[in-house]
This record gives sequence, structure tokens and C-alpha cells, in this order.
Amino acid sequence: MSSLRYGWTTGACATAATKAAHTALLTGEFPDPVEITLPRGQRPAFALAVEELADGAATAGIVKDAGDDPDVTHGALVRATVRHGAPGTGVVFRAGPGVGTVTRPGLPLEVGEPAINPVPRRMMREVLGDADAIVEISVDGGAELARRTWNPRLGILGGLSILGTTGVVVPYSCSAWIDSIRRGVDVARAAGREHVAGATGSTSERVVAELHGLPEDALLDMGDFAGAVLKYLRRHPVPRLTVAGGIGKIAKLAAGHLDLHSKRSQVDFALLAGLLQDAGGDAGLAARVREANTALDALRICAEAGLPLGDLVAARARDVALDVLRGAPVEVDVVVIDRAGTIVGRA
Repeated sequence: MSSLRYGWTTGACATAATKAAHTALLTGEFPDPVEITLPRGQRPAFALAVEELADGAATAGIVKDAGDDPDVTHGALVRATVRHGAPGTGVVFRAGPGVGTVTRPGLPLEVGEPAINPVPRRMMREVLGDADAIVEISVDGGAELARRTWNPRLGILGGLSILGTTGVVVPYSCSAWIDSIRRGVDVARAAGREHVAGATGSTSERVVAELHGLPEDALLDMGDFAGAVLKYLRRHPVPRLTVAGGIGKIAKLAAGHLDLHSKRSQVDFALLAGLLQDAGGDAGLAARVREANTALDALRICAEAGLPLGDLVAARARDVALDVLRGAPVEVDVVVIDRAGTIVGRA
């Protein structure tokens, strides 16, 4: 059983801060700690790091604890400032310093709205009850932190998003990355893009963007999650997909792995040897590939023999991708690069 400690999302922190600020606005006293109920029924309590009460406004701040997850927002100070709203206006959300604003269609929020996602909004409305209130959420240093997230590419400018569907951060969860892939597809579709690319890293992304002249909003931060890209495009197709990556990652996809992380899949050198023999390579060369240390080593061995291992791997990876797409109207091509960013295989 894992001993890793769970944490709390920015949405949970913003909700608790909102509840504390609203209570202080009504009573003059901040509840500390402040308890909220999460969507799955957990009832965490949060200590307040900031308490500010002024004429017509109250601000509470909570330091986000992401548990043992390497979350970019771990330790960030999430603030909520609550003011009375005009009668009948309900809850109005505003982006304070460090919280982004939506500038492109395709996200679950309208263009011009603060980047406070639907579930955190619902949680905040629940703690406010039937109050008419203006809620401004801010994150200290959020604009700088946002540069280390997918927000700029998704068209969320000026800061972070207030996120979370359960309120809980699961250590080393893949869910946030996969959610960003899905939002990237949504943004590309809303922009009318007919060609998107999923790359395993920054070098392959640069190569494929230059190769096809793709704009930033057509580039999906695939990383190791090839399966997430393919499965989402199966349900939400774009006419063309390019998959790009290093020979090792694409060799894993060629073997049928949809999670390309080194801890969850390995290069199948027997498969590479088999591809080589099917293409006319002799048994001696296949044996050397089977005993290679790395996929790059196998590539070098084949290049010296004049055989296009990169093309063979790309073709097999493309077949796997098309199998996952299950007939969805998506054309697929695959680009394989070496460490220097040179294209060494295409299909």
C-alpha cells in the first residue's frame, strides 16, 4: 500500500478560502480552520494563512498542500476576496492577480471568463448558498507559475487555472496531464485546425511543427500518453494527426504500448529484430539488433547496414495508432527522430 500523501486541488483551496472570507464578511470573524465538503463527501479542514477584513470586502488565503505530488502549485498562496453583490446577481467570479483569463474557444468556459473551472465554481456556489456575491480568486506568483503549465498554449493568459474535479490531488496521478491533452484537442477543434500533432518531447515537437508548419494551438502536449491522444481523437476526431518522437518512444508504440513512460513500458528488441528480418535483413543483423543496448543503438546498427529501421518502426507505430482509432476519420502519419532532432523515419 502506498504511503504517499494526498493533497488538495487549487479548487478546494479556493473554495475553503471563499467560505472563510464570506463568513468573515457576514460575521466579522474568520473560521480557522475552515471545513468544506468535497464532491465525493470528504470533509477536509484548512488553516488560514491570510485574514484581511476591510470595508465591504473580506480576504482569506490558504497555502496549497499538494501532498507528495510534484505539483507546480504546491506551496502557492490561494486567496479569495468576497464582496457583496447587487441583489439578484447571484455569484460573479473574477480573476485576481495570478489567475488566468480564457482567450480561446474550446474550453469548458466562455472566452473572457476567469479560468476557474466548472467544478470549483459549483463548490464555491455551494458554500455561498443563496448569497449575491462577487468572488475574486488570486494566486500569489500565479502568472510566473503558469508559464510552467499548458495554460499559454490553451489560450489561458495571465495566470493559473483553478482546477479540480474531486478536490483531491492524487500523488503522481496522470489525470492532470491527460486532461490537458483533451483540452488541447478541444481548443484545436474550436480553432478549426484540421491537422494536430502529438509529440513525446520538446525536440520532436519543434521538428514536427517546422516540418508541417503547425501553429501552437495544433500542438498537443502528448508526452508519454499516446493512448490518451488516440482515444480522445477517436471520440473527437481531427482530420489529420502526426505522432512524433524519438526512436525509443515510437518503438514502444510500435509494440502496442500506449503509455510510453520508462517505468511502464520497455523497448521490445525482439520486435525490432523481427521487423528487420521481415524487411529483408539477415539473421546476423537481426541478432545484433536483438542484443542492442538501446533503440538508438539498434538504429545505428541498421543505418550502418543500410536498412531503414526508423521507417519500419514508424510504419508499425502507425498501424497501432490506426487500430486504437478504430476507424475514426483521422489520417495518421508518424515521424521518428534521433537525439539531435534529425528525422530518421517516417510513415
